[in-house]
Amino acid sequence: MTAVKTDASDIAEASLRRTGARMTRPRIAVLAVLLAAERALTHTEVESRLPASLGVNRVTIYRVLEWLTEQGLAHKIAGDDRVWRFNAAEHAHRGPHAHFQCSDCGQVLCLDPVTSGPAVKLPAGYRQQRVELTVKGLCADCVPVRRKAGSHRHPH
Repeated sequence: MTAVKTDASDIAEASLRRTGARMTRPRIAVLAVLLAAERALTHTEVESRLPASLGVNRVTIYRVLEWLTEQGLAHKIAGDDRVWRFNAAEHAHRGPHAHFQCSDCGQVLCLDPVTSGPAVKLPAGYRQQRVELTVKGLCADCVPVRRKAGSHRHPH
């Protein structure tokens, strides 16, 4: 295990301990993967980064991701591709914030907190729970590829 993974595992254990919930190897490992990631990960990406020796199935991983989200240890972001992406709460900004989604590769990441959200007048009896703001464009990896290809792809 590398130093980064060890640090992420230590932070994951400490975070789980603070919840008072049962500490399991899958919970520690999944949270450590999210903590070590530089961006939000899909379920499949989380699964591919877990050690095979852990021996957990896809359903267990998804349940752990949902549990981490419910506990406030992870943040869940929906992409245009209808695939959930997860980010450790240590990385995710608490409170209102925007996301950036790459139109080419689908990468999603949290942006700096938004100081004020859009003013939306709701109908009588409705109550706002959250506002989601997503900035769409090309990530740093996809900009050079798009320039090189000379392509022009966007909806008109």
